Amino acid sequence: MSQPIRKVVIAGGGTAGWMTAAWFAKTLKSDVEEIVLVESDDIPTVGVGEATTPYIQVYNQVLGIDEAEFLKFTGGTYKLGIEFEGWGREDNRYFHPFGAFGRDFGALPFHAAWLRHALETPSDSLEAYNLQAVAARAGKFMPPTGTNSPLAEITYAYHFDASLYARFLRHMSEAGGVTRIEGKIETVLTDDRGFITGLKLNGGRQVDGDLFIDCTGFRSLLLGEALGVGFEDWSHWLPCDCAYAVPTVTTTPPLPFTRSIAHSAGWQWRIPLQHRNGNGIVFSSAFMDEATAVSHLMSSLSEPALAEPRRIAFTTGRRKKFWHNNCVAIGLASGFLEPLESTSIMLIQNGIARLQYLFPDRAFEAADIDAYNAEMTREYEEVRDFLILHYHVGQRQDSDFWRYCQTMPIPETLAARLALFESRGRIPPERGEQFRTGNWLAVMWGQGLRPRQADPLALSIPHADLSRSLSDIRQVIAACGDRMPSHDAFIQHYCRSTIGMKQETPNG
Repeated sequence: MSQPIRKVVIAGGGTAGWMTAAWFAKTLKSDVEEIVLVESDDIPTVGVGEATTPYIQVYNQVLGIDEAEFLKFTGGTYKLGIEFEGWGREDNRYFHPFGAFGRDFGALPFHAAWLRHALETPSDSLEAYNLQAVAARAGKFMPPTGTNSPLAEITYAYHFDASLYARFLRHMSEAGGVTRIEGKIETVLTDDRGFITGLKLNGGRQVDGDLFIDCTGFRSLLLGEALGVGFEDWSHWLPCDCAYAVPTVTTTPPLPFTRSIAHSAGWQWRIPLQHRNGNGIVFSSAFMDEATAVSHLMSSLSEPALAEPRRIAFTTGRRKKFWHNNCVAIGLASGFLEPLESTSIMLIQNGIARLQYLFPDRAFEAADIDAYNAEMTREYEEVRDFLILHYHVGQRQDSDFWRYCQTMPIPETLAARLALFESRGRIPPERGEQFRTGNWLAVMWGQGLRPRQADPLALSIPHADLSRSLSDIRQVIAACGDRMPSHDAFIQHYCRSTIGMKQETPNG
């Protein structure tokens, strides 16, 4: 007979903890008796990640979050993609947009036909075939509208204040029945099987439970420290290991995209919110000292800083297991992949949704645990490969850092993917990956990777027909972009931030 989980204990708050609490409060309210979140106000959260991927819309929709209310509360703006500056070459600039490029030519995927054209006409811009890229360059935004048009398929994500998002979700969670316990975890109690039985807090309090979710950040207090699950280090492929973050005032209308600006030992970010801008520098301490990094960051700011830069040290990689016995790690406790493609929150929500699908009873069946670990491992490795692509493919020769990245051995999975593209411009068909054909196309082409020849099947299209079809696609996308309002005008009308005014408790 099944023994249902009666009590879920979430260790740690922040974005990961409150995303988990809010999701379970919504989806498991009739399945478990109690959901408890333990956090200490004395332990700060990282709270830097302010850019997301489009998958966050699914999370918000499941929770019934009103988009305008959420953006007002968090100072949020819209994101249509990422502009990369200095990646591939020092003078290079390209856009990695959300959404698909163009339209397929019957059974032939769009990228195969376009690559044939681009090899013959190198001046043609890939960005002209993606509405998100065209709109972002023009500073425009609108949500999907209509049918049978690129305007009906607009794909977007958000920029927001991560600490305010966690607060927003805390309100939702507590309204949904989650109990928050303030306290610092001093001891993780386990039985002779290696299962967690409870958390001993400062002051002698104890929180017992059946299923424990580790959201304690880089420390991984439950899964890593208490249960001894090791860490797989990927810093030989992703050598950046330190960041400094600093907010600045905002003096211009926010643009609908994130900026990623490469420097001699890593990169910088610029994320526009309604009430401030997020800025930061990511670098490898093996190739740049911290004083130089901070000086580079502060000298590059275009507006006054609102605080002193905050240091964040990290090691890229993942736990060797994400779920062990009755403990599942979510967020930084499970691993870290640097914020280059804004994947942190995506990995959190996918871990939560996957846990709900494989939600255990107190028997904690090995088949469920093994399936969860296999799927999370696959996902982390796919994101890892996509991030390595940015560093490995390029021609920058201005520093030892970039020379190392270009010559380092890479995972076999990525090497096979690059070889396939370099041969005939082929991109493997999607198998549920988070980064799809258009994502790989934008970054590989933007980084300067070129196929030696076109896909043979693309050569059968008459040249005039191909040129005419591509011209039609460009014209339709340009016309759609012309119809869109400015990003700032849309925000002012739809979700102007309440930050700086009295912020009410969200109704979501």
